[in-house]
Amino acid sequence: MNQQTINRANTRLNISAGMASIVVAILLVALKLWAFSATQSLSVAASLADSALDFMVSLGALAAIYYAARPADDDHAFGHTSAEDLAALGQSVFILISGGVIGWAAVRRLLSDAPTTLMSEGRGMIVMAASIILTMALILWQRRVARITGSRVVAADSLHYLGDLLPAAGALLSLWASKQFNLPYIDSVVALGAAALLIIGALRIGKGAWDALMDRAADPALIAEIRAIAREHKGVHGFHDLRTRQSGSTVFINLHVELDGAQSLNDAHAISASLKHEIRQAYPHADVIIHQDPVR
Repeated sequence: MNQQTINRANTRLNISAGMASIVVAILLVALKLWAFSATQSLSVAASLADSALDFMVSLGALAAIYYAARPADDDHAFGHTSAEDLAALGQSVFILISGGVIGWAAVRRLLSDAPTTLMSEGRGMIVMAASIILTMALILWQRRVARITGSRVVAADSLHYLGDLLPAAGALLSLWASKQFNLPYIDSVVALGAAALLIIGALRIGKGAWDALMDRAADPALIAEIRAIAREHKGVHGFHDLRTRQSGSTVFINLHVELDGAQSLNDAHAISASLKHEIRQAYPHADVIIHQDPVR
């Protein structure tokens, strides 16, 4: 299977994950909106806000997936994969704001002299349980797609929904505790914890996207593996000037290899092509450029 075929298959998987994300987000927003109106639970509101945010972010992520899949052109010689990082950075900002708003609302309710009384906890529990099942199914599919394609946008979207899963579970717990033990404040405590998780996740996503946009070197484990492949490849006497950067799901690798200068150009090219193939076998999403230097 050639690289173009692999790229098309990966794009289809990424788009399927993006479409599934949007459909699930619409369902979750509708369910949680009804649950919030019935219960007046702040933890349900936190989960609702996260799902509404996920819907908007998923729309942007799907657009970024489409744009990033466009082939290189005269104006973008290295392709359009940075769109994934821009989308991921935007996602992190939205999540950070959402987490801050929810956390502030939770603190205000905790400091209030009159605790808010929850209502219709049973109905809310049913809705939150259904939303957890839907979210878990989506996360499993997104993680499978991200593992296959290496898409940073799909991985980020999966983290968003994981961030939605935890507040949903917390909302379910708080509704149960309110119904069973009449503990109104646990709702705000759960919402506060959910906000903290959202903020932590947003910072992690933002850092990864920012590093990619700033051409930070690829993961050290990947660099170590590339060094090992080059060091052990037949016909390569040495290597230097290994440079890497990541853009979206694509890793760009530039490498100078030292070859026997007495051999023919065809033989030197064959060694470089074989090394490039081995690297791309290990990292299918890599864009590899190899420069040949004679050792004598």
